[in-house]
Amino acid sequence: MSESENSGDKTLTVAPSKTLHLKQRPAEQGGMVRQSFSHGRSKVVVVEKVKRRAPGHVETKPAASPVAAPAPAPAAPPPPAPTRPSAPARQAEPRSSRGSAGVVLRALTDDEREARARALSDARTREEEERRRAEAEAKARAEREAREKEERAAAEARKREEEERLAREAEAKRKSEEEARRRLAGEAPAPAASRPASAAPRPASAAPRAAAPGRPAETAVPAAGQTEVRRPATPSLAPRRPAAAPMAPPPARPAPSRGGFKDRGRLTVTTATAAGDEERTRSHAAYVRRNQRLMKGRMAEPKEKITREVILPETITIQELANRMSERGVDVIRLLMKQGDMHKITDVIDADTAQLVAEEMGHTVKRVAESDVEEGLFDAPDAGEDLVARPPVVTIMGHVDHGKTSLLDAIRQANVVAGEAGGITQHIGAYQVTAPGGAPITFIDTPGHAAFTAMRARGAKVTDIVVLVVAADDGVMPQTIEAIHHAKAAQVPLIVAINKIDKPDAKPERVRTELLQHEVQVESLGGETLEIEVSAKQKLNLEKLLELIALQAEVLDLKANPVRSAEGTVIEARLDKGRGPVATVLVQRGTLRVGDIVVAGSQWGRVRALLDDKGAVRQDAGPSFPVEILGFSGTPEAGDRVAVVESESRAREITEYRERQKREKAAIRGGSGRGSLSDMMSQLKTQGRKEFPLVVKGDVQGSVEAIISALEKLNTDEVAARVVHAGVGGISESDISLAEASGAAVIGFNVRAHKEAREASERAGIEIRYYNIIYNLVDDVKAAMSGLLAPTLRETMLGNALILEVFDISKVGKVAGCRVTDGQVERGANVRLIRDNVVVHEGKLSTLKRFKDEVKEVVVGQECGMAFENYQDMRQGDVIECYRIEEIKRTL
Repeated sequence: MSESENSGDKTLTVAPSKTLHLKQRPAEQGGMVRQSFSHGRSKVVVVEKVKRRAPGHVETKPAASPVAAPAPAPAAPPPPAPTRPSAPARQAEPRSSRGSAGVVLRALTDDEREARARALSDARTREEEERRRAEAEAKARAEREAREKEERAAAEARKREEEERLAREAEAKRKSEEEARRRLAGEAPAPAASRPASAAPRPASAAPRAAAPGRPAETAVPAAGQTEVRRPATPSLAPRRPAAAPMAPPPARPAPSRGGFKDRGRLTVTTATAAGDEERTRSHAAYVRRNQRLMKGRMAEPKEKITREVILPETITIQELANRMSERGVDVIRLLMKQGDMHKITDVIDADTAQLVAEEMGHTVKRVAESDVEEGLFDAPDAGEDLVARPPVVTIMGHVDHGKTSLLDAIRQANVVAGEAGGITQHIGAYQVTAPGGAPITFIDTPGHAAFTAMRARGAKVTDIVVLVVAADDGVMPQTIEAIHHAKAAQVPLIVAINKIDKPDAKPERVRTELLQHEVQVESLGGETLEIEVSAKQKLNLEKLLELIALQAEVLDLKANPVRSAEGTVIEARLDKGRGPVATVLVQRGTLRVGDIVVAGSQWGRVRALLDDKGAVRQDAGPSFPVEILGFSGTPEAGDRVAVVESESRAREITEYRERQKREKAAIRGGSGRGSLSDMMSQLKTQGRKEFPLVVKGDVQGSVEAIISALEKLNTDEVAARVVHAGVGGISESDISLAEASGAAVIGFNVRAHKEAREASERAGIEIRYYNIIYNLVDDVKAAMSGLLAPTLRETMLGNALILEVFDISKVGKVAGCRVTDGQVERGANVRLIRDNVVVHEGKLSTLKRFKDEVKEVVVGQECGMAFENYQDMRQGDVIECYRIEEIKRTL
């Protein structure tokens, strides 16, 4: 680069000797180009020109000679377009191994040639398919257009025929109306001058012919379209008068018009250009005015008051009341305003106010309650001729571990007790067996544990006979006494079965004697209560027990109607993972069938399946038969009564009403109302009470009920167990979320947590405790609640010391020189400073020295130095009392 010629120019330039340029030589026009660079360097490159080819076109290349061809003449005409050679010809074309510039060109392989041939074949196939498709579409389009054209032509023809028919009918109607008007007016046929222009003049051939002698003359034939017929003229017998001038007919009066131009209707282009002789109709405005005049006359007539029977619930809105009376809402509000009440149409009024309003407006009232939806659901009377004998329902009751389930297993030849956790019954079960005489007997097995009081009471309510099982080696126990009370409350007969007589320490007489204390006198002691000694293990006297039950049932004469709608009681309910809610129901009246719509408490459903106590499927269940019902919408509560209803709408009404009642009761229990004075005092007592929140999930409804009842008995004034949520079924993720939000513990009784619930509990750090025996559950909860109790503080006196002198030491403060007069003094213990028998300070002993050494304790008779924490006002003669405070853990 050079900058010597123009020093002011800052543009960078390249010297001419170092210019980078391309030199094209005549010998290089065939595709060789020489490039020159700086410093005398050069390079020859090959320039290849690639032409764009059409799809499917193969261009043939002539053989290239090693010598570069001369440039073509500019005036040479262009060669003709080459034709497409066939595939074999293209394959047979010779290819040069080198290009025109000496570059080696690669020959096509066999696979490439086959691929190109296949591509060409596929292209031809696609073109052929597209052509055929286009032809088919064109043919279908032509057919469719032809069909549409024919349909349009047919529609136009039908339209023309319809228009012609309407025109003919209109013309015939017009002519008949004209003829009728002429006949009513009594006018003669109009002369030719006055005839309408549309009537054709009568031809000459239609002129009247002269009457022949003795023949009456015929009148002229009317023109086409006229209906007038003239009678033939008859010869008159009167003498002829001289012919007088003919009288001119009276001028034809036009038809009277109603309002003139008012009858023409709306003025449009069609009506303005129509012929003048067309009939004019009444306008829409005239028609409306006529209707208004007629309606005004009708409205003047007084309407008759319609009285209705208005059904009034306990509460009703003003709008609904007006609708039931078929009155206006403003009239009801006006009547209420006259009585001094201001209301809106959406306000709710009570039944008394609504009755006053309805009677004031002239209607009759029928008062109904919201609970009327349950009327006729239970206890409908049965005719005496429909009653037939039914099996007895026997409930086995007694104390825990007295052999109730073992006795029932021996009767049923089953082994239910093997499946019970801990060897105790914690569920209520229903079974049916056959007595030696062939009569069926339904047994209900109840738990004997103290927590299952509700189950025993429920079993006693639905039973006909109670079998009280008492162990001969144990005697009468608390739950035995409770079972006696339940049987007396239910007013059912009692049969005492003294079990375990095979044991060496069995004392049946002791049992009979102890039963006398509870007003149960057996037959062997002169009473009326049946008794029998049995052994479930040795299967002794089991048939005699069944005979006694059959005898007692025969005395009771148990009957029921099997052809009516079924009624029963829920013995137990649970949530099965595979089958959904399952309820064990004892049918008491009627027959329950598959497909019936049943209601139990706040749940309803359609019976999908019926299973007996052995798991067999049944199609129906008669009176006194226990079955498991599948198909409830939710898990009903144990003890709910079951009834069959006629429709789903009735079932929904009943369950919605019961659910609403349950919510209202829960709101009342959890409300903040003050209530009575005793309620206020109980709230004050429990105001500072600590709560132990729990989430309880059980396998059946009865177990959950028993757990809640047992936990409520543990409550005290200081600590209480609060069940946040209780339900039937496995522990779900929502239960863990609820426990996390409320800080509650999760308890599962004979259930397990779902996989998602376990993961959620691990994330939240919530422990899930599993139990299958109610003893252990109650004990653990009791221990956990005991930890919430405040410990009891107990003082233990250590000793007393008398201050002899007070020393003021720098950097330490005041130190009391003391002598221990009683017991011992320990460093760090609690102390009281007593002056003149008055406690002036309580604190801790911070320093205890013996001479110059720090010591732990100083016994009686020795002298020491003492210093208090944060207190310096010590005087000579004060007494120091030293004591220790011990915390004692409390239990429930």
